[in-house]
Amino acid sequence: MGEREDLVDAAMTLLPPLLDAVDGLRRAGRRLHPPALAEAVAVAAPYRGPLGEALASFRAQEWPPELKPFRERLLDAAEAALEGHNALADCLTDPDQIRDAYRAVRSVSLASEALYPLAASLRPVSRFFLDEEHRDDDALLDALAAADPSRPDRGVLHADNERESRGGFSLYVPETYEPDGRGPAGWPLVIALHGGSGHGRDFLWMWLPAARAAGVILAGPTSQGRTWSLAGPDMDSRPLHRMIEQIADGWRIDRSRILVTGMSDGGSFALLSGLAPTVPGTHLAPISASFHPAIVDVAPPERLRGLPIYLTHGALDWMFPVHIARGAVEALRAAGADVEYREIADLSHTYPSEENARILHWFQGVPLAG
Repeated sequence: MGEREDLVDAAMTLLPPLLDAVDGLRRAGRRLHPPALAEAVAVAAPYRGPLGEALASFRAQEWPPELKPFRERLLDAAEAALEGHNALADCLTDPDQIRDAYRAVRSVSLASEALYPLAASLRPVSRFFLDEEHRDDDALLDALAAADPSRPDRGVLHADNERESRGGFSLYVPETYEPDGRGPAGWPLVIALHGGSGHGRDFLWMWLPAARAAGVILAGPTSQGRTWSLAGPDMDSRPLHRMIEQIADGWRIDRSRILVTGMSDGGSFALLSGLAPTVPGTHLAPISASFHPAIVDVAPPERLRGLPIYLTHGALDWMFPVHIARGAVEALRAAGADVEYREIADLSHTYPSEENARILHWFQGVPLAG
C-alpha cells in the first residue's frame, strides 16, 4: 500500500506543474507578435523550471506493469510540454524567431492529446479540458465523470488523420452524447479548419475545451495539401462534404447548426467555401483570415442574405493587416450578411482561444456578453 501511495504522490506532484506549463505555453502562443516576441517568451518562462524538476522526480519512480500506461500518458505529456518550453526559450537566439516560436507552442496539442484520456479518471485533468468559464462548474464536471469512458463512439476519435498524413479528420464527440439528446434536431456540429501548414489533429485541441463545455460535436479536418484550396482546383470541398455525411451517419447532428470556422488560411477557406457555398455551413466564423471583395460578387445573393458570420481579427495582425477584415465587414454587410465583428486590440496573427466561447454563444443563439 505504501508503494502505491508513493506513486500517487509522484503523479500528483507532477500534474499541477504539468497543467500549468501547458497553460503557460498556450498563453504564450496567444501573445506571439514579432516585435514583442521576448514578452511572449517571458509569459511561459516561470513554468519551465518547476516542470523540469517535477518530471525528473517522476522519472525516478519505479512503476508496476499494470500502472505503466497511466505513467506513460503523464510522461508523454510532460516531455512534450517541456520540449515546447525549451524550444520557445531557445527561439530568441534563432534567425527565424517567430516561426520557431509558432512551432514551439504546437507542443500544446501533443501534450493535450497525451493527457486527455486521463480526464475520465482525474478531475483536475477533466477541469483542464474545459474553457475558463466552466472550469468551476461542478455540475458539468459531475456529468462528465458519470459518462461511460468505454463507449467507442464518444471522446476523441481519428479517421485517417495521423500527423504525417493529409486529408483525414479528427473528431470530438461529447462524453455526454446520447442519440436522442442535446436538442430536438440533434447535436450542433463545429468544423474547425487549421491554418496554413497546420493539421486538423493539432487544431482540434484549440477548440476542444470550449466544445466540451458547450456540448457540441467538433471536427478537425486536415487539408488535402499543405494548406486549403484558396487558389487553383478545389481539392477540399468534396472531402469536407463527405466528412459531414460520415459524421451524420454515426451521430445525430443538427443540420440547422453547422458552424464552419478556421484560423488564417483555414478562416479564408471557411469564408470562401461558405459563401460559394461548396461546404454547407449554416454559420461562418473566420478568424485572422484574408478576404477579397470579389468573392462577394460570385456568391449567390440568396446565400448572402441574412447569413450569420462572426468575423474576428487582431489589430496587430502582421500577416493579414486589419484593414482587410474591416473591408470584409463592409462588403459582407452591404451584400446583406448578418455580420458580428470582433476586432481584438492586442491580437497579432495567432489564435484567440478565449474567443471560442463567445463564438459558440453566438452560434447557439445565446446572447453575447459585452
